Amino acid sequence: MKQLVPLLLFSFLSTFSYGQNSDFGNWLIYFGNKKINSSLNWHHEVQYRNYNAIGDLEQLLLRTGIGYNLTENNNNLLLGYGFIRSENYIDVDNKTDLNEHRIYQQFITKQLFGRVHIQHRYRFEQRWVDDQDFRMRFRYFLSLNVPLNKKEMVDNTLYLSAYNELFMNHRNNFFDRNRLYGGLGYKLNSTVKFEVGYMNQFFGNANRDQLNVIAFVSF
Repeated sequence: MKQLVPLLLFSFLSTFSYGQNSDFGNWLIYFGNKKINSSLNWHHEVQYRNYNAIGDLEQLLLRTGIGYNLTENNNNLLLGYGFIRSENYIDVDNKTDLNEHRIYQQFITKQLFGRVHIQHRYRFEQRWVDDQDFRMRFRYFLSLNVPLNKKEMVDNTLYLSAYNELFMNHRNNFFDRNRLYGGLGYKLNSTVKFEVGYMNQFFGNANRDQLNVIAFVSF
């Protein structure tokens, strides 16, 4: 932990050197999961996305949902709602606001192969953009977590994290985007873990770099 903290701080603070006009963005993310009983869970999250280090808002995302465990630890169905406020640049100095409401359904399944923890997430979204445009989108998320200093993901474990997520629209451009991420995580205990990592978003003919700082809380 003593070696991880300086690394996290350096990675986070270094983004401030890019300034307001940087193309290198920063996402601050909180994922929460509350166990209601042996079958039900409450998912909630906040994502504060910036065009630069902080202070130039790109998007604020609030998402919640109720999940149902098909098995005790490995398979979960969830129905949820999300609110997303975006501030998109229309030119160098001016932005326009856009609000979006989402209903989504997802299925998560997990496997363990040796020391490699694998998660698949299938998500289907119904999106109302600016109260006018209705869209639907399918997302497939594949993640890997590999403990480094211990054989299992127990307390005080340093781990590697990686994922890829593909987004597909139901109309117009079928390919929406792809997110590729790699990072370093620290599992403090059964309740809290942290990650810091690099993500690249691929769009139709462009891409965007992000620094992600993530907190996971399960209680």
